Amino acid sequence: MSARFHGLRTAIYFVDDVTKATEWYIGVLGIQPYFNEPFYVGFNVGGYELGLHPTEARNDSQPNSIAIYWGVDDVQATYDSMIAAGATPHEVPNEVGAGIIVGAVKDPWGNALGVIYNPHFVLGG
Repeated sequence: MSARFHGLRTAIYFVDDVTKATEWYIGVLGIQPYFNEPFYVGFNVGGYELGLHPTEARNDSQPNSIAIYWGVDDVQATYDSMIAAGATPHEVPNEVGAGIIVGAVKDPWGNALGVIYNPHFVLGG
C-alpha cells in the first residue's frame, strides 16, 4: 500500500496569546479566520489552512526545524509589510534559482513565517 499525498493542507503555529496572534494575523493576511475558538483559530489562505494553537497544547517532542512557505506575488513587499507589523527578520528575501524567490520572518511568537514566489507552481497542477 502506498501513501498518497495531496499537498499542503494545514500549517499550525503555536502562540502564547491566541487573541493577540489572531489580531496580528488578520492584519498581516488581510482576512478573517473561518474558525475562531480559544483552543484553535483557522484561516483559509488560498485554499490552505494556517492555524493558531495555544502554546500550552504544544507537544515538546515536536521538532523546531519545520519550514513552511506561503505563496505570494511579491516576496519583498510582503516581507517588508510583515516587518512593519512587528515581525523580525529570519531569512532576507532572495532568489534561489529559476526565478523562485523566498523570504521568512519570525512572527511575534517566534514562529518562522516563510513566503515564496514560484512562477513554476500552478495550484492544482
